[in-house]
Amino acid sequence: MTEMVQNLFFIGKGIVLTMQLLAGGMLIGVLLGTLLSICRHQGVACFFINRFISILRGTPLILQLSFIYFAVPVLLGMRPSILVAGIVAFGLNSSAYFAEILRSGIESLPKGQFEAALTLQIPTFYLWKDIILPQVIRNIFPAMINEMIALLKETALISTIGGMDLMRQAQTLAAQQFTYFMPLCITGFYYYSLVLLLESLGKKIEKRGHYVASH
Repeated sequence: MTEMVQNLFFIGKGIVLTMQLLAGGMLIGVLLGTLLSICRHQGVACFFINRFISILRGTPLILQLSFIYFAVPVLLGMRPSILVAGIVAFGLNSSAYFAEILRSGIESLPKGQFEAALTLQIPTFYLWKDIILPQVIRNIFPAMINEMIALLKETALISTIGGMDLMRQAQTLAAQQFTYFMPLCITGFYYYSLVLLLESLGKKIEKRGHYVASH
């Protein structure tokens, strides 16, 4: 039992990096994804935005992470920390998927809203801030939670460049104990628990949003 507790604590140290990557990646993903989606809908730099999204969605995330950590330093002459490289890679990748999620949400709204805003000469900033985005976010919230869960699991890729996340902690422990079974089971327990937590929080926020919208 004592050994099990020690193993839980040892692997659990990786939660800090895992959650930092999730939070940073989500922040960049949502902000940049929203900007990309709005610019594309407004007809601003559509060609370049479409290519940017296509490349990020069409190449492996591990390749993007490796490129930022190993290849970019050759051009810039300096290497980012593992945390920074991970947040940038996961954030850029997530932004492409969030942009597509937002696009589908925007297209689901009645076109009359945009036409009415144009007729009433509502400034573009306030149109998106006060009218469009609140509706879109409420409609796509379940998809956003799914993307967050996917990102949580993808953060395990940081272990490939030496990041001491949950997965890397498990690999380190396995190398020390010469067995992979228990370390991997513990890691799976942590990831699954975090996923259940995100799902639970997502459902509560979604219900609260529907309640507020209906009153």
